[in-house]
Amino acid sequence: MSITINGSPIDVPADPRVSLLDLLREHLHLSGTKKGCNQGACGACTVLVDGERILSCLALAAQYDGREIVSIEGLAQGGELHPLQAAFIEHDGFQCGYCTPGQICSAIGMAAEIARGIPSHVTGDLLATTMDLTHDELRERMSGNLCRCGAHNGIVAAITEVFGQGGADVTPVLVSEETAA
Repeated sequence: MSITINGSPIDVPADPRVSLLDLLREHLHLSGTKKGCNQGACGACTVLVDGERILSCLALAAQYDGREIVSIEGLAQGGELHPLQAAFIEHDGFQCGYCTPGQICSAIGMAAEIARGIPSHVTGDLLATTMDLTHDELRERMSGNLCRCGAHNGIVAAITEVFGQGGADVTPVLVSEETAA
């Protein structure tokens, strides 16, 4: 069994009890993904699986055989930060930075959900084929990621710049260059 993590194939641990978070942090030494509450309540461990956001602390690595995982380390390509990573810096979207990797991965997954027309709890028109990233949509969709430092305004500004109206056209579904080739 193998998982592709940030473009590289990785053998799934023999122990089926290993969480995806522990595989990343303890086995592969990819410490960007953070262990916050370890109960799925804070979002610090958010990663992308086939472009969709998940909480890696609640996922067993063995469940992801054959899937593509992207952690915060896999977002920068060719030495260039992902536009959302750059926007977080520009808008001071972090203070201690502990939640930042999960916030960024979650925002990229959120943008992909909007692009696919998946409604949220606050979406007004459930039959709409396109939806905008309004302030309420953004806050609702990012509500699973907590920032205890209070950098929410910078986080919202960074996400709005990259994925909101008038923002850069950034493909939210991520596939590493090696995998895409």
